[in-house]
Amino acid sequence: MPPETGHTSPPSPRDAEKELKKMFDKIPRPIAVYLFTTPGDNDIFSSTARQALRYFKELTGKIDFREFDLAHDFAKKWNIEHSPTILIDPEKYSIRWLGAPLGEEGRIFIEILLLAGFGKSNLSKSSLKVLKQIQQPRRIKLFVSYSCPYCPQQAVNAIKAAVEKPDMIFLEIIDIQASPELARKYNAQSVPQTYANDTLIAQGAQTEELFMLSLQRMEQQTLFIPDDDAEEIQTDLVIIGGGPAGLTAGIYAARSGIKAVVLERNILGGQVATTPVVENYPGLTQIGGKTLVEIMVTHALQYVQIFLGEEVVEFQKEKPMTVLTNRRKIITKALLLATGATHKHLNVPGESRLAGRGVSYCTTCDGPLFSGQKVVMVGGGDSAVTESLHLKNIGVDVTVVHWTDKLDAQDFLARQLESSGIPILYNTQVKEITGQKSVEAVILYDSKSKKTKKLKVSGVFIAIGYIPITDLAQKIGVELTPQGYIRQEHYRTNVPGVYAAGDVTGGYNQIVTASGHGAEAALTIFEDQIKPYWK
Repeated sequence: MPPETGHTSPPSPRDAEKELKKMFDKIPRPIAVYLFTTPGDNDIFSSTARQALRYFKELTGKIDFREFDLAHDFAKKWNIEHSPTILIDPEKYSIRWLGAPLGEEGRIFIEILLLAGFGKSNLSKSSLKVLKQIQQPRRIKLFVSYSCPYCPQQAVNAIKAAVEKPDMIFLEIIDIQASPELARKYNAQSVPQTYANDTLIAQGAQTEELFMLSLQRMEQQTLFIPDDDAEEIQTDLVIIGGGPAGLTAGIYAARSGIKAVVLERNILGGQVATTPVVENYPGLTQIGGKTLVEIMVTHALQYVQIFLGEEVVEFQKEKPMTVLTNRRKIITKALLLATGATHKHLNVPGESRLAGRGVSYCTTCDGPLFSGQKVVMVGGGDSAVTESLHLKNIGVDVTVVHWTDKLDAQDFLARQLESSGIPILYNTQVKEITGQKSVEAVILYDSKSKKTKKLKVSGVFIAIGYIPITDLAQKIGVELTPQGYIRQEHYRTNVPGVYAAGDVTGGYNQIVTASGHGAEAALTIFEDQIKPYWK
C-alpha cells in the first residue's frame, strides 16, 4: 500500500490572520463600521463587540470604526434601539447586527466586511434573475447563534441580497443570546430562522438560489429549477455529499488519477459538523466535530473541487451521465452517492408544529438558548448521551428520556452520563409535545407503571437515530434494502456507473467507517473505469 502523503494541517491562527489582512487590504475603499451601545445594557456583548471591531480595525486600515451611545443623533437617524448594534456602511447599505461576532458568527461578520467592502454580491446568474423580480422592500430578520454551523450559510445568502439590492433589502442579523426578547417575540428557538416583513420564509439553511426564491415569493421554497445557460463542466466522478465518506472518496479518487468533484447541498461534514465532541476518531483523543470537519475539508480541497450549496435537480444515467444541479450542468463517467443520513423524528403530536420553537435536533445550534431552562433529551444512544453532556456543560437543566431500561450508548459514554447527575427516565416514551407558540410541556408514558404524566419543559431535543437520505437514489432507480438503505455490493449499485458509500448504505454510523467506505468506493470506481464491470 503506498504511503499516505499530501496531508497538511489547517492554517495556524497567525497564517489565517495574514490571509485575512491580505483580503481586507485589497478592499478599494474604507468601510464605515459603527457600534451603538448603552452602558449597563448587555455589557458583555457590547464589550465583546468592541474588542472584535477594534481587532479588525488594527488588522487593516480599511475599516473606519466608531462607537456611539444610543442617545446619539446617529442612533435616532438610523432607528437604533438595541445595545449592542453594529451598522455596516450605513450610508450605502441597510445591514445591521444585533450582538457580537463570536464563534461561527465571526465568519458571518468577515463575509459582511468583504462583500460590502468590494460592493459585489458574487451571486450566481440564477440568483440575480430571481432577485431582480423583487419590486417591493424586504425587511429581513435573520436569527443566528454563535454555536450554529448552519448559520453562516444562510447569513451569507442574506448579505449577498442586501449588497446586491441595497434599495430594497434591509437586513438585520440577530444573535439570539444577545437579543433573547426578540427571539421570544418571533419564537425563534432554533437557528437559523429567517423572516421577511415579519413573515417566516425559512427554517434552517438554504442554497443561495432557494433563499432568493423564498425571499421573492415570501414563503419557504424547496425546489429551484436552473436556467439552461448554467455552466457546464466535465469530470470523471461526481460525488454527492460532503461528509466523511464523500470527502475521503474525493481524496482517494484524485490520488488514483480520477478527476472528481464534490457536491454538498447543506453543510460540509454532515452530522459531524454538529457533533459537540468526537472522542473515538483514531489519533485524536478528543476533538470538536466542527474542527475535525475543517481538517477533512482542508485536506480534500488539495485534491478536489467542492461545490457547496448545490443540489442535484435532474440526472440522466445514459453514458456519459449528466448531472444537473441548481447552478450548473456536469458531464461525468460515474456517480457516487454519499448522501448520509438525517435525524429520525418521533412522529408525535406537536413535534412538527413546534419544530424550531423548542423542538430541536441539534444541541450545538440551539442549546445555548436554553441555558438555565429545563429540557428533555429523547434517546439513549451515543448521540443522545454526548449531546446531553454538552447541554449540561453549557448550563441547561437536561433530563434524558429513554424508551427501554438500559442505555444503548457505548459503556464509556453511559458511565459518563450516569456519573454526571443528569436524570434518566427509563422505560419512558414521549407521547405528545404541547405548547401554544413554543414548547411548554411533554406528555410522558411509563411503560412499566402504565401511567402518563405531564412534565413542564422549555425544549425537547431529539436524538433517536438517523434515516438514510435516499431521495436522489430513488429518483435514479437505485434499489433499496427493506430497511431503506441503498443496496450495494462492493459499493456498486444496480445502476451501472452509480455507486454508494457511507451512512446511506447502512451498517455502523461512525465517522471512521464512513471514511473507510469512501476510500474503498473510490478505489472500486478507479478499477471500474479501467475495466467497466457492466461490460
